[in-house]
Amino acid sequence: MNLKDFTIGVVTGMAAAVIVKEMSNRVAPFANPDHILANIKDEFKKHAPIDGSWIYMKTENFSNGFTETPVYRGGISRTINGELENYEFAADARSGAIVDIKQI
Repeated sequence: MNLKDFTIGVVTGMAAAVIVKEMSNRVAPFANPDHILANIKDEFKKHAPIDGSWIYMKTENFSNGFTETPVYRGGISRTINGELENYEFAADARSGAIVDIKQI
């Protein structure tokens, strides 16, 4: 194998990797749920420490009566003044914005 064959192989492999990455982004256009959870945790940490958190990695449809949006469901727990507070949220799967949150 000479240098020319090796270089052609490397360039072809890199091009294939770029194409596969672009196609996978089009097939699964949703944001990474771990990043969404990290952003939500950062917002909660501005007000009080967090004891625990979770996020369901599969999207589900959320309806506000007018439109349906794919969301990730998750939760946050924290202790304030000795009392445990639990929150459940629904975050837009594309943008990460919270579309619903309630204290349980």
